[in-house]
Amino acid sequence: MQEVCFETKEVGGEKQVVFSSLLFLFRYLPIVLILYFIVPAKFKNLVLFIVSLVFYAWGEPVYVVLMLFSTVVDYTSGRLVGYFIGQNKRNKAKILVTISMIINLSLLGFFKYADFLIENVNAVFGLGISPLHLALPIGISFYTFQTMSYTVDVYRGDAPVQKNIISFGAYVALFPQLIAGPIVRFSTIAEQLNHRTHSVDKFAEGTRRFMAGLGKKVLLANNIGMVWSEISKMAPGELSTLTAWVGVLAFAFQIYFDFSGYSDMAIGLGHMFGFHFLENFDYPYLSKSITEFWRRWHISLGTWFREYVYIPLGGNRKGMARQIFNICVVWFLTGLWHGASWNFILWGVYFGALLILEKTFLLRVLKKIPAVFSHIYTLVLVLFSWAIFAYPDMAHGTDYFKAMFGMGQAGLVDDTALYLIVSNLLLFVVLIIGSTHLPSKLVHKYLEKKEVLYSVSFCVFVVVIFVLSVAFLVDASFNPFLYFRF
Repeated sequence: MQEVCFETKEVGGEKQVVFSSLLFLFRYLPIVLILYFIVPAKFKNLVLFIVSLVFYAWGEPVYVVLMLFSTVVDYTSGRLVGYFIGQNKRNKAKILVTISMIINLSLLGFFKYADFLIENVNAVFGLGISPLHLALPIGISFYTFQTMSYTVDVYRGDAPVQKNIISFGAYVALFPQLIAGPIVRFSTIAEQLNHRTHSVDKFAEGTRRFMAGLGKKVLLANNIGMVWSEISKMAPGELSTLTAWVGVLAFAFQIYFDFSGYSDMAIGLGHMFGFHFLENFDYPYLSKSITEFWRRWHISLGTWFREYVYIPLGGNRKGMARQIFNICVVWFLTGLWHGASWNFILWGVYFGALLILEKTFLLRVLKKIPAVFSHIYTLVLVLFSWAIFAYPDMAHGTDYFKAMFGMGQAGLVDDTALYLIVSNLLLFVVLIIGSTHLPSKLVHKYLEKKEVLYSVSFCVFVVVIFVLSVAFLVDASFNPFLYFRF
């Protein structure tokens, strides 16, 4: 996980604007909003397409060509698939869908997994093939899945053919969710691309949601992330058991508030521009099973794999043995999607195994025991998963697991752990409460029925979060996005 400067994130020697940056908040976004709202409705998609390409090109201008190529390929494929479906020539349409998928997956595979494959071939066969050292195109995993889903949905009849290439390009490059999702299926916003509405209320709701996400990211994720960063840099022999558990808990909070904060900002920006993106998180740390956790965590990714891999493989319609096989395939691919490293694959296999156990018998057991125990069971297993996820260096990850289980050299408790707990106790309390429905319930119960009080509270909330976030960003040198490179 790279540390970044306060305005932009280093990407392949260049810098990429991120939402939680002064450059984005005070320059890019205001200019984009002015341009967007002064042009006539028929040019709004063109503005979005252009400014999204600028946003993408800021960090990696050379890879704009790759995005444009994917856009043209899938736009053309969609048009031809729609034509052949209309002519009742489904075999030809199916061939085009297959070609589109091969092109998209080949690009993703080449840029994301070529060096991983080379390294493993060298290790197995003792070869000396030189890695390519290609910079990973930003957000390629997200926009590749989006463009592929369009062609498939047109073939299935789940989405209309988009005949305007500018509108389709705006969908592919749409900057609010370009970098780290949520993965927006074309069928979800097909109508909105051509006929979306704008209103003061929608813009205000978008602002509130964006500020909530900004606060999650800057005030919560970044601060707890510094705790994890300090612990993760410690030598294995310096980790006590308590320090290791504090560290993995810190990482669990960081990745949740980092990623869900980004999703909130993306959804908020979507509202500002008249779009409605589906939710990507639903308080996953409240789950009482791993199955429930994955219904609540990164919802758009789980939905994508269910719709385009699990169900086409047969889902649960062909017996338990086939269902288990399908789950194995999905979770191997889910792990691989997250990164070109064996720890991500192990992370996916780990969750796949747990889901199979729950599917076969464990869910029935969990439903019979008190909810508090099923909740603890889920949280502990999720924390184990983050310990796997956090360490591409498997040897370092193994040492970390040893420390978690009391097999480290620093004992069970040390001064470092106690200091980190005491000095960050208030932050941990805020993170725990923020991971639950409680803040939302309080707003609904005490504010939304009182319109004047709600309006005043809304304004205060936006101003306070904005001022605090900007104040933090002015002096901050730690501002990573964990899902930035996926």
